[in-house]
Amino acid sequence: MHASLTPGTAIDHLAARLHRLPASCGPVRLIGVDGHAGSGKSTFAGRLARALGGAPVLRLDDIASHDELFDWTGRLQAQVIEPLSHGGTAHYAPYDWHARRFRDPVPLPPAPVILVEGVGAGRRALRPYLAFLLWMDLPPAESWARGRSRDGEEQREFWDGWVAAEEKHFAADPSRPFADGLVRQCAEGYELRPGPAGTLETDHVITLREGPSAMW
Repeated sequence: MHASLTPGTAIDHLAARLHRLPASCGPVRLIGVDGHAGSGKSTFAGRLARALGGAPVLRLDDIASHDELFDWTGRLQAQVIEPLSHGGTAHYAPYDWHARRFRDPVPLPPAPVILVEGVGAGRRALRPYLAFLLWMDLPPAESWARGRSRDGEEQREFWDGWVAAEEKHFAADPSRPFADGLVRQCAEGYELRPGPAGTLETDHVITLREGPSAMW
């Protein structure tokens, strides 16, 4: 049965559910937002973070680098996971993709919920620390086309290398089969469906709209 909800209620409901989850990394509920490059992870994570009351968002673009597109697990664990798991403040050095170097470390204090957004957020090494995993359910070819269009011709060579690296990564370490929820962008917002992991407590579609109503 579907019930009409007032604007924003659906995404607020999701946020409330995430707040109720048991902590997964020290006192923190780490929420992964994974998907192919160009699938809309950053935009969705930003909206969810606002619904969570301004939850911090750790963007994996800050952890990866040109030389380590996917080989950043050790850096993430040392700079972020280990401190948070002990209730301490993490300090990580964001990567500057234009200057091709890491900047000075920035703090990431423990919070009730922290979103980890980026390709590979649901990787095998990170899943034990996640309270919930969301997958942006857009096919790879469509995602990559959107990403290429967004970044322009000057990034064509980078994208050629990225696509090959991403295909290799997900072939060896897929995230989607372990997702708790599948997020699909639609004309009026987003649809959230149960993921392959089967932990989402609904058989219905949650439409996260920006229009006059939302549906559960």
